[in-house]
Amino acid sequence: MGANVLERLPEPIILKKLMRVQAALNIILCQDEWLRYHSFVPDWDEGVSMAKIDNGAGDHLLILFSSAGCIIKGFDHESELSPYAQDEHKVWQGIYDDTPKKLLSLLNGDAIEQDDATFCIWREASDTNWHKGKVEVPEGASDGSDFLIGCIYHTPEDFAEFARGYFELSLSLDIVAKIYEDVPITAEMIKMLNPDCDVKEVLQELESLHL
Repeated sequence: MGANVLERLPEPIILKKLMRVQAALNIILCQDEWLRYHSFVPDWDEGVSMAKIDNGAGDHLLILFSSAGCIIKGFDHESELSPYAQDEHKVWQGIYDDTPKKLLSLLNGDAIEQDDATFCIWREASDTNWHKGKVEVPEGASDGSDFLIGCIYHTPEDFAEFARGYFELSLSLDIVAKIYEDVPITAEMIKMLNPDCDVKEVLQELESLHL
């Protein structure tokens, strides 16, 4: 399963664009910030931007992009590898052991909760592949990477299907496809995707994504 997960991840530059697009769509579809599934902070730290997936059920995926490379921390609260599932309450052996220090340091800070991790994936700027810690996953257990990496929607169709289930909204595939293609988002496009939203507010928030 591990290799398969790594193969499903695109190049960091494409991943960053995908996360930004999904964050933009979440802003349009959901006025309540805390209920959004995908979010993106371009200026998380100096030279660092952060994307987050939060399913509201205790699982999350954090992706940090920097000039040194990209690091992904995932946490599946039901995984046997969770610190909360163990007596010692510590990060499962191997998750961070091989992670380059300059990328691991991006996970410092209270807001990131570095120890809440069931897997870690990274790619240095000079790398041509993604890497994952060498972890012995117990028989029948899962580190949650398959499920959480699957929450990155690579196509407009996949996102529209997700939105139908999560936001209970039926979206115009044409407009979602335009946003995926980096077409500037207009008030009219916003209105068609979510007639109930405050368009002015949404446009203001979209500006903060540096689209």
